[in-house]
Amino acid sequence: MPVTIRDVAQRAGVSKTTVSRVLNGRDELDERTAERVRAVIAELGYVPSARAVAFARGSTHIVAMLLPSLTWPWIGEVVQAAIEAVEDEGYGMLVFTTTQGDESMRRFAEHVSARAFDGLLVVEPGGTLDYITRLHEDGLPVVLVDDRGHEPMFGSVATTNRLGALAAAHHLLEIGRREPLVVSGDPRFGCVQERLAGFAEGFGAAGLTLDPLRAVEGDFTFESGQAAVARALEAGLHFDSLFAHNDTMATGAMAELRRAGLRIPDDVAVVGFDDLPSAAQTDPPLTSVHQPIREMGQAAARALLASFRGTPVPREPIVLPTSFTVRASTVG
Repeated sequence: MPVTIRDVAQRAGVSKTTVSRVLNGRDELDERTAERVRAVIAELGYVPSARAVAFARGSTHIVAMLLPSLTWPWIGEVVQAAIEAVEDEGYGMLVFTTTQGDESMRRFAEHVSARAFDGLLVVEPGGTLDYITRLHEDGLPVVLVDDRGHEPMFGSVATTNRLGALAAAHHLLEIGRREPLVVSGDPRFGCVQERLAGFAEGFGAAGLTLDPLRAVEGDFTFESGQAAVARALEAGLHFDSLFAHNDTMATGAMAELRRAGLRIPDDVAVVGFDDLPSAAQTDPPLTSVHQPIREMGQAAARALLASFRGTPVPREPIVLPTSFTVRASTVG
């Protein structure tokens, strides 16, 4: 069996903490004690693991990231950007998802208890914000990558959802579209409320009030985009444009519009939100509000890493602006 730090401590007649201090090179130890420990280490051939040395130094050089799932459309972009920022500073990344519900959270909690990482990046799984807040209050550095409009009691990185939707409204009005259909996300999310408000503000400024019947709730999936258009057409609702709260629903909506024999953008101009890399490959390419997803992941990781060096994460959200990308789904 491999030699452990406990074996060294027992042979040298000291505590494991003392062995850790020797491994860490701390000079507050009596030199004779330190020499005895070093001699036992040599005698037993003990090779400390990187984790043991990191623990002795009070740092694992590991960052964790907690996610709902890796299958969300933009999660991959956030994770990759965060990993790049973390690895640039010599840290590693542990990624946890909550796809198995309580069992996933139990395993995550075990890693928290074992101090397996120095800090936590979060794309909040539903219903976990209170737990994450407690971790932060107990001293764990935490930064939230937020697209839901939360304002947590710890650091977060967000984007300008309202202004992004306002830009979508302005664009549709500029190209003469005055009868939009809105395919929203779950209204419990703050980002959905902000996108609804920003879009309504844009049309309101033009003297147009959006009929509530023109807002159809989806769930951010391709299928809900299809279903929203199908319901609107079955109800006989006329619309010359469509604003979906993410690119995935916009893509589903375009598929249903084509199935119904409607031309894009001639009959219906379509705008999405996120501007994922796939938006440029849809048929036709999708006009979309560009959410700075990669930049959000990088900013969150850098803020967390800076906190390890003594720079506190700002309590106010770090807000990165949206922009607008025009493609052929609105301007042929």
